[in-house]
Amino acid sequence: MLLFKKLIIFILLLQVSIIGKDSFDIHNEVINNPTAYIPSQCYTITKDLKGDLHNPCYSCHQKSQEPNYINDFDLQENYSFPLQARENPYKNLFKDRTKKIARISNKSILDYIRQSNYFDKNNEIILKKRLQNIPKNWDYDNNNKWDGYIPDCYFNFDNEGFDKDLKNNYTGWRAFAYYPFLGTFWPTNGSSDDVLIRLDTLFMEDKNGKFNLEIYKINLAIVEALIKREDISIDEIDENLYGVDLDKNGILDKSDIIKYKWEPLKGINMFYVGMAKEYQEKNKIFARAGLYPKNTEFLHTVRYLDIKNNSIGLSKRLKELRYAKKVYAPNYMDLSTTTIQANIEKEDDGDIHEVFKIDPEIGISNGKGWRYLGFLEDKNGDLRPSTKEELIYCIGCHNNLGVTTDTTFVFQRKLGSEEFQKGWYHWKQKSLQGLSEPKRADGKYEYSYYLKNNHAGDEFRENKEIMEKFFNENGDLKQNEIEKLHKDITHLLISSLKRAINLNKAYKLIVEEQSFIYGRDATIKPSKNIHKKLKENQTTYLKAIN
Repeated sequence: MLLFKKLIIFILLLQVSIIGKDSFDIHNEVINNPTAYIPSQCYTITKDLKGDLHNPCYSCHQKSQEPNYINDFDLQENYSFPLQARENPYKNLFKDRTKKIARISNKSILDYIRQSNYFDKNNEIILKKRLQNIPKNWDYDNNNKWDGYIPDCYFNFDNEGFDKDLKNNYTGWRAFAYYPFLGTFWPTNGSSDDVLIRLDTLFMEDKNGKFNLEIYKINLAIVEALIKREDISIDEIDENLYGVDLDKNGILDKSDIIKYKWEPLKGINMFYVGMAKEYQEKNKIFARAGLYPKNTEFLHTVRYLDIKNNSIGLSKRLKELRYAKKVYAPNYMDLSTTTIQANIEKEDDGDIHEVFKIDPEIGISNGKGWRYLGFLEDKNGDLRPSTKEELIYCIGCHNNLGVTTDTTFVFQRKLGSEEFQKGWYHWKQKSLQGLSEPKRADGKYEYSYYLKNNHAGDEFRENKEIMEKFFNENGDLKQNEIEKLHKDITHLLISSLKRAINLNKAYKLIVEEQSFIYGRDATIKPSKNIHKKLKENQTTYLKAIN
């Protein structure tokens, strides 16, 4: 019997050894956490031991603007989780990584993050080549091809943010600079990132189907105006060339502005130019406030924090490559109906978790027109597809949140025309340094407002550097530090070099473990301000703000 037990143990260890070399299999249907769409930040303890309240929740859960009908500001006041989510599944938050981090040298982690896992030595896209010769463990439907997005961005930008391939052809991708979203998305809390947008090719073409860069720029500006719901400055153009009154002055003449004026019930619409105008006139595409046109794409890279010349920026290595595509275009009524149905289902049984359509090759559908897809580092640091469970995680931020516009976060936060290259640039062309603090719609400084209401610089209240820099011993904001923040957001958003290096090491440990389903937050010590278990509709003790 003892010999038999030893044989079984040997076989199991051998299996673990073999699997450890390349354990990823896209066919894995096991979902350990069906509520992975509830992010780790939602387990934050909002009332501390002193009885003081911290509200980072308002950042996402707000009164929304149609056609976002979520209006989930009430979620600030209670943990309205389904039954399966009441025990915190994010075990990585409670790990003490200090000893393992200490064993990783600064040189080794910097060498690691400075090696690209996106480009090879010939500047060819590694993942593109691999997807074109798809491994069996990546082929979900076993049809010998990858059915989803194949990376095609070369991060080779001109002075207007347009990406070009190795043959100097436009890829359609355009980089834009933006104000990083609150809390988790600040570099000081673990990651740097960038975002690019691409419209359907018909937005790049004249009415004869020929590529026209000026037409593409105009259409991107029109989309920006519709998403931001404000006027957008452009280089002067002749409206007669396109047959569209872009500045809404009643005549076709010279214009240097896209006038936002959209009141369809009064017969006031906005029109694209070029081939897109031809399609729009045939009701094949639509220009709607707060919504992107069909086939809009976003590319989002999440990266480590590299250090150059005593400053922090994007690493060459990607933590994640995220992709989104709007595959169909619901209208206002469609979105309203979808939201009403979801609310009815939740009221009928709040203990039932949400279920999503997922194909690991083409992505996860959010039921509002978009598919989201992601690639993560494998154990060796190479990019691999996501499992179904890892894709459910994406929906946490891109589905039922009051703060989003058409379920996305960033384009509405794009820098304005008064900034460098009218806001059309990549962070490697110009960093965050020198950007003044953005203001909310009510005129209040956005980041300062977050600090004031959260009394911390992250949801977990683990960023001690921000606490010590911006708060005095009584927990009040230091006005002199806030004044510096008003002038330059990097005073808040960029950490010390030591913290950046340690956060890189912490995330590298998650990569080695391949434990993404237990949390992707780069934490060093066990988090103390996180609930491990919750009761039904447990109160947060907060009063909702907007």
